[in-house]
Amino acid sequence: MDSSVQSDLTQVAEVPDATSTQQRPAWNSVLLVLTCTLAMILNTASAAGLSIFYPVIGADLAVREELLQWLTSAFSLSSGCFLLLFGRLADLYGRKKMYVGGTLYLGILHLGCGFAQNSTTLFVLRGLQGLGAAAFIPACLGILAQAFPPSRARSAAFATFSAGAPLGSAVGTQIGAVLTEYTSAFPPLSCLTLASWRSTFYLLAGISLLCAIGGLLLIDADLPSTEPDRRVDWLGAFLVTVGLVFVVFVLSQGSLASNGWKTGYIIALLIVGVLFITLFIAWQYHLESSPDNRHPPPLMKLSMWTRAKGKFAVVQVIAFLQWSSFISWNFWGQLYYENYLHLSPVHAALRFLPMAIAGLACNVFVMLVVSRMPLVVLISTGTLLTGLAGLLFAIIRPSASYWAYGFPSTIVSVCGADFVFAAGTLFVAKVSLPHEQSLAGGLFQTLTQFGTAFGLAISTIPFNSVASKSVSEENEAPLEAYKAAQWTSFALAMFCTLLAVVFLRRVEPVGTDERRKEE
Repeated sequence: MDSSVQSDLTQVAEVPDATSTQQRPAWNSVLLVLTCTLAMILNTASAAGLSIFYPVIGADLAVREELLQWLTSAFSLSSGCFLLLFGRLADLYGRKKMYVGGTLYLGILHLGCGFAQNSTTLFVLRGLQGLGAAAFIPACLGILAQAFPPSRARSAAFATFSAGAPLGSAVGTQIGAVLTEYTSAFPPLSCLTLASWRSTFYLLAGISLLCAIGGLLLIDADLPSTEPDRRVDWLGAFLVTVGLVFVVFVLSQGSLASNGWKTGYIIALLIVGVLFITLFIAWQYHLESSPDNRHPPPLMKLSMWTRAKGKFAVVQVIAFLQWSSFISWNFWGQLYYENYLHLSPVHAALRFLPMAIAGLACNVFVMLVVSRMPLVVLISTGTLLTGLAGLLFAIIRPSASYWAYGFPSTIVSVCGADFVFAAGTLFVAKVSLPHEQSLAGGLFQTLTQFGTAFGLAISTIPFNSVASKSVSEENEAPLEAYKAAQWTSFALAMFCTLLAVVFLRRVEPVGTDERRKEE
């Protein structure tokens, strides 16, 4: 292994964490992992899994096609912008509290979405929902890192947790499509206003309640943080949150504004957002380099990014770009099936069903090999395969069989997302201190959520550019527009592969059975 990486891992390993040594029955450990996995299922289904019936929502509430991405972006906006703060609060004041509160909050807003009568209400509620995910996802990562010290059990726990992502996509896509298409035809449900797309939100509200109950019963009671100074850097939290809100908003809205990226308020908000993030970085540097009892410790130590000779930062960047590629492939693939091929939500969802099965297989594979396969092999292979998914859609022929392009694309698409998430979170947990596990996990999730908005924004640019040049008589985007968006997905994944091959060499497997010892 790279000596600097091994040194960082050893230093972290030597920090005691009394909470990780608690003994619990095997059945309790299994149920704890399943509870956190259910929360990941809920998060993915809430974030991106619902996009399969966005066209139905658009028709019902009169939402233009180019605005539909906001139903995903609004969730990612609030979720991604508050993950750092909520991760820090979870580490300081209790991961169980954040988990239970976040799942209950999300469930209440799912009910609100189900009863929304206009697009404005739905967009606002979708934006507010992200706060719930921002609360419980970092908490989950901290809970698992606390409950399982570096071991094969930790590898299994994180791989199982990662498997919640493809399962969540299946819940949101397949089950959501079935509910959307068939509940309106069932009189006992339609009379209770459970018909069409609304029923899926009610289902997710029920899953949220189940997550909260599981958390109350199975998660260990919160123990005091081992960090001496438990004050919160509220100024830093304000700076980074405002900066991320502006930047993510610009990424989501830039291509939709009246004059595109040249629109005045888009340029202004981008400048302001970058300024706030720059001020946040400068403030964190000041707090870490010049400790002063008058000020709290930094919200995010900048030295975290230099751990493992900068490989911590590389893994975070790969997570950001990989998620950009995967989400853009998924979003434009669904719109291609529904808006270009005019398939029903159920028939479109069936074409993505193999993705959930492949995702489960990927995570089982990671569980088995993560203690033996170098990190670079796992991540570069995954990102390469996700890029292949975008390539297949970029050269797709509508007249060809689904088995020629659609099926293999769906199979390989999740490899990057699952390989990067499972191996990446293990690596991040291993080089993070016990009292910053939720913060580090929140940072990882921030980059993936930020990547969601970035991927949709960057792929919308070529889509709109091609679509504006050639629009059919039915006012539908041409095939070339969907292909242009998928070429963007392919390019993002290939860049991830390049980063992994160049910068993650000589990093040994991250899922070892015992803590590494300094040579």
